[in-house]
Amino acid sequence: MKVIETLDALTAVYGEVSPRSLDKVVTAMTPLYRKWIEASKFCVLTTVGDEGTDGSPRGDDGPVVRIADAHTLMLPDWRGNNRLDSLRNIVTDGRVSLMFMVPGDTNVVRVNGTAVLTDDPAVTHSFEQKGRHPRTVIVITIGEMYFQCAKAVMRSQLWGETPRPEGHPTAGDFVCEVDESFDGKAYDDGYAEYAKPRMW
Repeated sequence: MKVIETLDALTAVYGEVSPRSLDKVVTAMTPLYRKWIEASKFCVLTTVGDEGTDGSPRGDDGPVVRIADAHTLMLPDWRGNNRLDSLRNIVTDGRVSLMFMVPGDTNVVRVNGTAVLTDDPAVTHSFEQKGRHPRTVIVITIGEMYFQCAKAVMRSQLWGETPRPEGHPTAGDFVCEVDESFDGKAYDDGYAEYAKPRMW
């Protein structure tokens, strides 16, 4: 099996990155990303540490994270299996990534940054649910955030017939938020046809 071992070899296979995929990145919460993330009850938290990597599903009956400010998210660590894989990784290596999903929406919002854990009662008790509170809260500092191309969710038909939430920010909306000259409506209206020959 031939293995790709250098970045130059990888670029030779895929070509150069699309400028639009870089231009859409923001480094702090924007009004539209706030609206999107507040609608997300589910995310995947990815961490890395001395013992390896970990991907952990996180969910809640309301927003899965609390937006503390334009640079900070708070993710309560609700009861699980006590393996603590993600939490051990955060203690030893604070790098984290999150993927936020909303049923019916084919886009995924990604956040890369760093995290710390707190067991400060003033924080953990602020997340009380039915008389219970998390033992710790993961406090995430946003490094960058952006929406992910919709093709993966479109290919998988992940949401089936679930309708897209009305008034939910679109990919075109996100791009327009950083580039007012961009025709977001035309982008959104034409994306399904654009994606057809690029799905596989």
